[in-house]
Amino acid sequence: MKTLIIYDSVFGNTEKVAKAISKAFAKEVEIAKVSEVKIEQLCGLNLLIVGSPTRAFRPTKELTAFLREIPENSLKKVRIAAFDTRVDVKELNNKLLTNMVKFLGYAAKPIANLLSQKGGKQVIDPEGFIVLGEKGPLKEGEVERVKTWVENIKSKLL
Repeated sequence: MKTLIIYDSVFGNTEKVAKAISKAFAKEVEIAKVSEVKIEQLCGLNLLIVGSPTRAFRPTKELTAFLREIPENSLKKVRIAAFDTRVDVKELNNKLLTNMVKFLGYAAKPIANLLSQKGGKQVIDPEGFIVLGEKGPLKEGEVERVKTWVENIKSKLL
């Protein structure tokens, strides 16, 4: 199965999650930062996993621009999964931010929507992994949660 993981990372946390996803597959998968990916790398994929930190309730501008450049229907036979890194608003106890997140969301869902618009078939709900503060680090236990998420992906690919 040809798998590609594309990510963007600002403080290194999303990169850590992408690498944990790659490792959890226990077989060779290609992993690349969005700035290093060429559209041609999407040809012949079986599974595409894309992730970004949540920046102003959205994926990074560079990742969004890349996803928009993907030709229409070019992911037609590709299974997709999306993830993000985010701050846990419950722990911040900020009502304004909590309400904004309810309306604006996090990065993973817009990533999944863009991939679906290009023809990708979502295999699992978009997932968010928690960072402690804007710059991180990842919350304790998140790498283990990555492994569970990947196992769920694998089970849906059978």
